[in-house]
Amino acid sequence: MSRRVAALFSGGKDSTYSLHWAILQGMEVSCLITISPRARDSWMFHRPGLEISRLQAQALRIPQIFMKSSGVKEEELRDLKKALEKAIDDYGIEAIVVGALLSDYQRMRVVLVAEELGLKVFAPLWRINQEKYMRDLIRSGFKILVVSISAYGVPKSIVGKVLDEKLVEYIINRAKSYKFNPAFEGGEAETLVLDAPLFRERLVVEGKVVELSEFEAEFIIERAWLEPKFKH
Repeated sequence: MSRRVAALFSGGKDSTYSLHWAILQGMEVSCLITISPRARDSWMFHRPGLEISRLQAQALRIPQIFMKSSGVKEEELRDLKKALEKAIDDYGIEAIVVGALLSDYQRMRVVLVAEELGLKVFAPLWRINQEKYMRDLIRSGFKILVVSISAYGVPKSIVGKVLDEKLVEYIINRAKSYKFNPAFEGGEAETLVLDAPLFRERLVVEGKVVELSEFEAEFIIERAWLEPKFKH
């Protein structure tokens, strides 16, 4: 198994958990790669809260390659390729870890770009049981803030809330009734990890919830900082 890897990192639950998995597997995560698209409806990359990923990288003590992208469909792939080339040159990576759950579009395009550069791709969450995964996140010590929702049936009340076991069960039951993905892989919601086992400090944010439409709401982050996990 390749040891020196880069993690494609948005700061959301899936990329953070995949990073967690890689380290548990004994891989050396040499850097994080964060692509920030200008377009809100990027085909490839998670957008809300991406600027905050710099603080998460600091809490993780892992170097970050942060690259802007147009968000235009195929141009995103060129931007990803540039970031991977930089990771190869600067950190000698042999593989990339991604948080894809179900999106063939995202996974296959990452694989195509990676193979062109001779990199192996690890997708530890690919097609795992979505309900079990959501429960495992909480049991593993992840503190996850819901920063946006954008689908019928996903309740606006969860925006700005940190997931706990009770809220996860509510989302799972709601997903069964309204036929959305309980892990939000279809873009039904976006998340931001405030704390995880690998974080040296925890992320704290302040902000407000803004309703954008009948089925859309977003938590606008106004302040963000790191705090010690254990106060004396």
